[in-house]
Amino acid sequence: MIKSMTGYGRCEKQFDEYRITAEVKTVNNRYLDINTKIYKQYSFVEEIVRETVSSLIKRGKADISFQFDNLKDETFTVTLNEEAAKGYYDALKEMGDKFGLLDDLTVSKLGSYSDVFTVERKEKDKEKILADSVIVLKEALRDLIKARETEGSRLSVFFKECISNMRSIVDFVEKRSPATVAEYKERMVSRIEELLKNVPYDEGRLLTEVAIFSDKVNITEEITRFRSHLQEFETLLDSDIPIGRKLDFIIQELNREANTMGSKCNDIEISKKVIELKSEIEKIREQVQNIE
Repeated sequence: MIKSMTGYGRCEKQFDEYRITAEVKTVNNRYLDINTKIYKQYSFVEEIVRETVSSLIKRGKADISFQFDNLKDETFTVTLNEEAAKGYYDALKEMGDKFGLLDDLTVSKLGSYSDVFTVERKEKDKEKILADSVIVLKEALRDLIKARETEGSRLSVFFKECISNMRSIVDFVEKRSPATVAEYKERMVSRIEELLKNVPYDEGRLLTEVAIFSDKVNITEEITRFRSHLQEFETLLDSDIPIGRKLDFIIQELNREANTMGSKCNDIEISKKVIELKSEIEKIREQVQNIE
């Protein structure tokens, strides 16, 4: 099943201490381009995010955003710096004795000095956060891929309709092509007889001219190659691998064959059909740019 490069996926999961929300948006792009938006304190998850995304998406511009919401107050550890506290205590006692000051030293006063206590935030369990982030991201990516497959399925139907139209046009051109040679011969004979007024002419020379014209306007090879490219295009639509670049190349080949048919034909009816053919190719080309 082909996939579109356009899609959106989202997942939100709640864990013991936090809630993680992941959003993934993709649009068409020539290569895989991953952009992340993650809180600075959680930047350690970026590498595994990129690895996970690149394992499931092969083409497109992907914007990934992560939001982490704490569900519990952060835990802090307070440690007494005994050496600093003793230093302050001794210095204050000495100052009181030296200047005859009232000894009003209390625990709260001593604790007001900033370096008496060391406050440390509890270290985050990075391994758990990484594992949980991957769980949430994969859910969001599954949601995204489902949307891309749905759009790809719609495009596949569109492509097959265009292919059917092109086959009908080519069938007409193939059937019409031999008639152009016969009509050219009739015009040549009519013109010669009109000019020569029943004077005998070299029929061998006439046949030679008709043969040259027939070879010049022959588009059998172009029609054969065009049909082969259509068959390859249709076969790829049922593939499970990324095929966007291959389809783009086939479109170029189809356009090349159509241009050659248009330049070689010398018939107004075929010219009209070639224009229709190129119109169908252009419709496909625009949509192929959005295929992974």
